[in-house]
Amino acid sequence: MPAVNIGLPHAAVRVPDAPATDRPADDRLVDRFGRVARDLRVSVTEKCSLRCTYCMPEEGLPPIARERLMTPAEIARLVGIGVRDLGVREVRFTGGEPLMRADLAEILAAAREAAPGVPLALTTNGVGLDKRLPALLAAGLTRVNISLDTVDRRHFADLTRRDRLPAVLAGIEAARAAGITPLKVNAVLMRETLDDAPDLLAWAVGAGVRLRFIEQMPLDADGVWSRDALVDAAQLLAVLRRRFVLTPIGRDDPAAPAEEWLVVPRGTAATSHGDASEPAPMGPSGPATVGIIASVTRSFCVECDRTRLTAEGTVRSCLFGDDETPLLPLVRAGEPDAVIADAWRAAMWGKQAGHGVDRADFARPIRSMGAIGG
Repeated sequence: MPAVNIGLPHAAVRVPDAPATDRPADDRLVDRFGRVARDLRVSVTEKCSLRCTYCMPEEGLPPIARERLMTPAEIARLVGIGVRDLGVREVRFTGGEPLMRADLAEILAAAREAAPGVPLALTTNGVGLDKRLPALLAAGLTRVNISLDTVDRRHFADLTRRDRLPAVLAGIEAARAAGITPLKVNAVLMRETLDDAPDLLAWAVGAGVRLRFIEQMPLDADGVWSRDALVDAAQLLAVLRRRFVLTPIGRDDPAAPAEEWLVVPRGTAATSHGDASEPAPMGPSGPATVGIIASVTRSFCVECDRTRLTAEGTVRSCLFGDDETPLLPLVRAGEPDAVIADAWRAAMWGKQAGHGVDRADFARPIRSMGAIGG
């Protein structure tokens, strides 16, 4: 599998060898382990308005030249191929920070035209979302996930290297006021904010948003992640249970990354006699819950249903794998949809079994999370 420079600003990336001849005659994005990719993540930029320590270096990522980024029309064409020809059922736009694209509403509108009826979601840090949300909703946006690791302003500034907590909260409130449901908030588990987790969950329950904690993955740009420093799901649950009764309810979908718990604050009528069977507090979308995405310690690789496009139009079959297949050159060369679709199928057929973080031979991906898109 040769290392080839395909115009990426970060490193050469391995491009898979010729497609395997044993690939089945299946139009979907299947791999050798029987998984089918139906969830498409599309990165639209490497730029971000924050500098979270688990994602971005302090100076930001090396810029991608404008001509190497996919245009709205190119994104829409690939989304259309994914939905029409490959069985994609949901599309999520990521970054970097997707709100850094001035033409994000144009991207959404083009994707909506290419794939009518398919949910279009956005993962964002929320900075500036309150100002842009009306245009994004009009363009076809249906769901939003917002990143928020703590509601302590000083801790937020330390972790993100930016004092922008009020701006994030304004974005969340705008999404809530617009009636987006379920409105999900993602928090990366970090040792320096672990003690803030109960306050964050209490805020989420009160705000009626669905909070999900995520174990930090070895995808930080500074390369300082270590297993010894990892805050895992068990540690988080122990901290949360000081203030809440948590009842496990599992996953609503085997491919969903989050394990869910019903949440009842201690000291309420439901827990005053040690009884956790009372209903959890109700939010706009049902009982209060908290999710934990234990990507490292409770891997869900065997159920993974994701395929990713980087901002430069390469297929990345696995978040932790460096294999990337360039599709944008095929688009710009005027190749027919069938050729592009088959290149995409071949890329996903070679998907690895799992991330292998626990193996001695685990190698960190070349790209960081900010450059991949999550």
